[in-house]
Order: sequence, then structure tokens, then C-alpha cells
Amino acid sequence: MKDKDIFGIILALLVGIIIGYVFRLPMKATDQNAGALKAPGNVNPAISLYVTDSNNNRIQKSNSLGTYITGWGTSGSGTAMFNNPSDIDNDSAGNVYVADTGNNRIQKFSASGSFVSSWGSFGSSTGQFNAPRGIAIDSAGNIYVADTGNNRIQKFTSGGTYVTEWGSLGSATSYFNSPYDVGVDSAGNIYVLDTNNNRIQKFTSTGTYITSWGSGGTGNGMLNYPFGLAIDGANNVYVADTWNYRIQKFSSSGTYMGQWGTYGSGNGQFDRPSGLSFDQAGKLYVVDFYNNRIQKFSSTGVFEAKWGTLGNGNGQFNRPYRISVFP
Repeated sequence: MKDKDIFGIILALLVGIIIGYVFRLPMKATDQNAGALKAPGNVNPAISLYVTDSNNNRIQKSNSLGTYITGWGTSGSGTAMFNNPSDIDNDSAGNVYVADTGNNRIQKFSASGSFVSSWGSFGSSTGQFNAPRGIAIDSAGNIYVADTGNNRIQKFTSGGTYVTEWGSLGSATSYFNSPYDVGVDSAGNIYVLDTNNNRIQKFTSTGTYITSWGSGGTGNGMLNYPFGLAIDGANNVYVADTWNYRIQKFSSSGTYMGQWGTYGSGNGQFDRPSGLSFDQAGKLYVVDFYNNRIQKFSSTGVFEAKWGTLGNGNGQFNRPYRISVFP
């Protein structure tokens, strides 16, 4: 056998050994999941998310990672129809209450979307509304409505019976200028997002003033046309500081505790965040209004997941406004 033949045989054997070794190497996780949506954590089947898909005039229900479950609503003024719905909340039984802003009413549904009742009409009298944009429910089932155009908070029973109200147009204590949202802590205190006054005001459940904080600007603790708020299990207050493209965290007395977010469409960025809600594990869901998506974070602002694109299909959004998590 010639030397060059022996060399060719040896070379072929070496190539075969190398190729076999390479194909036995384990593939890296990043290669196995190339292009996959990064969404750490397991789906909690007990959690349901409800989103007011405002420009699509509907409610969408999903699981904790955004998988579509059901939806209801079309444009109109009839029963179970909507005209730019803004806020949404659940009572302890899972019933869904919607601030049907353009129709100046509150609508109540079962957890699956069956119509239960409604109340309200346009006006400034007791039980009437002018573009209501915020709704919150306390542990007793009482409903607080941010009656935005009337610059007041109205309180109702779970069946829609009027209880009390407070507020009028102004910038002094207990006055409002377009209150956009309202929240309730575990002690029953009421937090009002006084949007055009760029502040939070805190009250008792009957409307007695407790404290307030915030002013217009971009610094820590300052606000720029905030749209939404949420209260966590420790009664800390999180604010969607909409035109500053960030989320700010405060103690229940208004002490600044931190923030995250910048303008953009990347993970953890926002284009006018408008709504917030917590689950029982302390995860925060943020409605990213102009990015037509929901983002999920830890309570300290660590990005975990996102879903949603512009459209009218299942799981798509057109200017989503607020979100509610149940339980």
C-alpha cells in the first residue's frame, strides 16, 4: 500500500471521530429555544386576567401568561355593549364590573361574561356620570367610581345603590381635576389618582381627607399625567406615571420607594402605561397602552413576560386601558 493511501485512510478515520464527537455534544439551552418567547414561571390556572380592550369595545379574559380564554362586547349602547370602556375590577365572588366610559354607566357581569346589571346615565346628579374612568371595590363589596368629568368620587353598593360622594373641581385638598383612577387598600382607605393635578389623594371610605403627595415634573415622586394605580398586599401604592413612561412605587403615606421604565417598545419599556393590577403572588401586570400589550413584572420591576399586538383578533389589543386580576 502506498504512503498516500495510508495517509488518506488515517485522515478519514480522524474526520469521522471528530464528527461523531461533535454530534454527541449537548445543545445549549439558548440554541434549543432560539426565537422562543422568554416567559419564566409556570401558568397559575387559578388566576384570570381581565383587560378592557378599549378601542375594540370588548373585555378579554386570559390566564396568567396571556393565553386567551374568552371575551365579550361590541361597540354600542345596548346591554353588554361598550363605548370605549376604561376600568375594570372584580368583587370577591369574581363578578366583573366595567366602567363603560362613553356610555356613562357601570356594567356588571359574571366571571364568564354573562350580563348581570348596569346603572348610570349622563349627568351630574346623584348616580349619574360624566365619562367615568376609574373603579375599585372594597372587601365589603362597595364600589367606588372615579367620575372623571364631574371631578368627584361616588360610592355605591354592589347592586348600584348610591351611598355617598365627595369632590369638586379644583386643586385644593379634597378637590380634583380629572380623577382618572381609584384604589382601595386592605384597611379600606381610598386612593384617588388626581390626574390633572399630578397627585395622589388618600381618604377614608367615607371621603374624609387623610393625606396627599405628588406634583408635576419628571423627578422622583413627581408625576406627569398619570393614568392608573394599584395597591399591593403591603398597601404600597404603584402609579402608572403615563407621560413619564414609568412605574413609580410609594408607601401608603406617599414616601417615594423606587421606579422603573423608559420610553420605548423593548422589555420593561413603555409607551404610555395606563393600568396596573397585582396577583396574590405579588406579580404586577402593566397595561402598555400604545404598545398594545400587557407586561408582567416582579414587585421590584424585574421583567418576566409580555403578550399582545395591535389588532382585533383573540389576544390582540387596540388601546387596552386597564386590567384586573382574579383572585
